[in-house]
Amino acid sequence: MTRFTLIAAASGLILAGCAAVSSTAPVAMTPPSAGWVKPPPGYLGGDGGIIAADIIGPPPTPDSARGKAERAQFSETRKLVNTPTWSQAIADADLSGKGGMKSFSCAAGVTLSAEATPTLANLLLRVTDDAAKIYQPAKAVFQRQRPPVGNTAPICVPREDWINTDGSYPSGHSLIGWAWGSVIAELVPDKATPILARGKAFGDSRIICGVHFQSDVEAGRYLGSALVTRLHDDPAFVADLAKAKAEVAASKAKGAPEGCGA
Repeated sequence: MTRFTLIAAASGLILAGCAAVSSTAPVAMTPPSAGWVKPPPGYLGGDGGIIAADIIGPPPTPDSARGKAERAQFSETRKLVNTPTWSQAIADADLSGKGGMKSFSCAAGVTLSAEATPTLANLLLRVTDDAAKIYQPAKAVFQRQRPPVGNTAPICVPREDWINTDGSYPSGHSLIGWAWGSVIAELVPDKATPILARGKAFGDSRIICGVHFQSDVEAGRYLGSALVTRLHDDPAFVADLAKAKAEVAASKAKGAPEGCGA
């Protein structure tokens, strides 16, 4: 699968404009996109003690070196319209579970689906709900505008109201992709490298898509790791993880997943 190589200069620059922020700002939940499917309730009560804004700190300011580099990266990645990388970004935008499970199946070499691994499928969707309890408060604190605001450049999703109202920092998709990858890598440890690479690419797709900056995506990964660490202290999650492990073992014994290419 073709993947765009992110601009190296952007990833090496130090975050600028880091002012102290309050993590107690009121949370304004953004109306979901037209394609959003509400996941089942998560494992955690509230944010589980993870104060995202305190963990990730503020995003780069628009006039900082990194802020300018990320804006240039947005312009450069618009050249990827109608490429295989663009098509993958469209697929990765779906958080309903089916498409994501398919891509992780190929990375893991095991069929992962609502039919083959129902406990795992439900677990990942519950993690999606927990993720929102963590990233939404941070979005409310920082209120960073998304890359396509104020322009008509192509993006890989419909230009719905949330583009203008839902904060860019941190990326919820990146948090979820990294959290899913971390959980699945624990269940299929011999394929940890391709699984985690897929989890990283899941977040990078939001840069390709044009709806997030790179620092949004990086912040999401930090929070994904924090969430999975916290979930390992939740008895219900641990119990489901054990059931999922048995499901994955049974699915693996049936052979490699279909439709993954060479």
